[in-house]
Amino acid sequence: MRGTGLSRVIAGVAGGTTLVSVPGSSTRPTTDRVKEALFSRLEAFDVIAGAKVLDLYAGSGSLGVESASRGAVSVDLVESDAKASAVCQRNADMINTALGGKNVSVHRSKVEPFLERADAGILWDLVFLDPPYPLDEPALAAVLEKLSGHLADAAVVVVERSSRTPEPRWPASMERFAERKYGETKLWFAEPSAQE
Repeated sequence: MRGTGLSRVIAGVAGGTTLVSVPGSSTRPTTDRVKEALFSRLEAFDVIAGAKVLDLYAGSGSLGVESASRGAVSVDLVESDAKASAVCQRNADMINTALGGKNVSVHRSKVEPFLERADAGILWDLVFLDPPYPLDEPALAAVLEKLSGHLADAAVVVVERSSRTPEPRWPASMERFAERKYGETKLWFAEPSAQE
């Protein structure tokens, strides 16, 4: 399906479902090839089933809804753009219907205020960040710092960036444990640092 611009749920309860895409070129959806590689790694890490998932800069919400289809218990999609958050809602509704529950929630908000408002007791097991290209490194570092207080002990954080951007600046409480490059896309995997 490459080149059609269509994204789909790859596996799980809603596998094969075609997702609604965000109109225009302001978002850069994760390609199915990268998504497939990413989720096979995450399944190998055993972090999806039963997870609480946070998808920041969600775009169409495809990473979050893929997680829900594969057994995540709750997914929060955070997207500030009106068109994109409407698409997130449509995709969330489709997946929630397939799952017969309300596993996926959409939050129309900028990422920083969303994290600042989140209750201290809310901890996520799996977090996706696919920030827009214009987001600079200091701004990304500030978001990672805010996020670090909301990670479960064995959480996995995945940052998707252009392969031309430098490695994110991780807060002291987080460390990278893997990275992968797929063409123009680079994925960074991080986890909470072992506290002494």
